[in-house]
Amino acid sequence: MEPLMVALPKGRMQDDSLALFAAAGYPTAIEESSRKLVFDDETGRLRFVLAKPVDVPTYVEYGAAALGVSGQDTLREGGRNVYEPLGLGFGRCRLVLAGPPEMRGRNLRLEQSLRVASKYPRMTRAYFQERGIAAEVIPLDGSIELAPAVGLADLLVDLTQTGRTLRENGLVELETIMQSQATLIVNRAWHKLQFAAIQEVISRMAEALTATSAPGPS
Repeated sequence: MEPLMVALPKGRMQDDSLALFAAAGYPTAIEESSRKLVFDDETGRLRFVLAKPVDVPTYVEYGAAALGVSGQDTLREGGRNVYEPLGLGFGRCRLVLAGPPEMRGRNLRLEQSLRVASKYPRMTRAYFQERGIAAEVIPLDGSIELAPAVGLADLLVDLTQTGRTLRENGLVELETIMQSQATLIVNRAWHKLQFAAIQEVISRMAEALTATSAPGPS
């Protein structure tokens, strides 16, 4: 039987993902210095492919991978049609609306020509539309905190874990739009075709999460 393909995000969630799969009984011998992008676990039941975090849901939705690990923020922004059976507890962060301190407490419905910079234009537009606030959303890829400083935008929508980067750039959080964490995702067709095998992976990972979160002996 061919191993199940699992798409994992390169970068900050890669190590946590591999550690959780190892705890679930799917260890890998990949070296930290290795540049391999495709490798099997030691049981031969799973084959991991490392991809950009934003691409993982695409691999899974289109069936190139049966399973994957993705941040919920990436999933919501992309609107991908995948099954999400299990939150993984790491990669926690918040998608927030932020801006200069003088914007705190202001009625945004009364603002004229409001501009908002974000790496998440889809969710940002939805947020303002749901509240009846007219805003021009400016998509950016990096250093979103620069936008208010140089007059490109009045506000920004971005991810944060501690809020430190915002504070260091003279910005304050105005509202939390969503809480995010890493989640296991599954291709819907694969879930039907390989139900037993995929459910075994889900169950093992759920057990590993329970074991790691259980309190130790007192």
